[in-house]
Amino acid sequence: MFPEIMVIPMREELTRLGVQELRTADEVDRALAGESGTAMVVVNSICGCAAGRMRPAVRVALQHPSHPERVFTVFAGQDTDATERARSYFTGYPPSSPSIALLRDGKLLHMMQRSDIEHREAADIATELKRVFDQHCAKAETT
Repeated sequence: MFPEIMVIPMREELTRLGVQELRTADEVDRALAGESGTAMVVVNSICGCAAGRMRPAVRVALQHPSHPERVFTVFAGQDTDATERARSYFTGYPPSSPSIALLRDGKLLHMMQRSDIEHREAADIATELKRVFDQHCAKAETT
């Protein structure tokens, strides 16, 4: 575990966007199991290159007209219980940080693992997130 003072800027890079931090397993369950609709969970990390590309990509993607109804973050290596609980919702995927999961009603729809993030630029990651948002989060237009 790194000293909290070292991770504050990385936490704030997401929380400044309105991303809600989940720091306990109970908070994760209340956020993901208790609510319907779409939710994105960002597994934040101190890992330099991959997380340094992921956080700006999330910022850009969240400006897209289609986006999840709720957005949360857990911090791998810091908030261990919350991270483990969040990962329990990512069925079929091994632990990975950083990573981004999109869920609907607590069920996994899309997963971006570290291997999907670490060798890509932030703009490419954001483009994929926007495509996924259009597919799963766009509101149907009514006439």
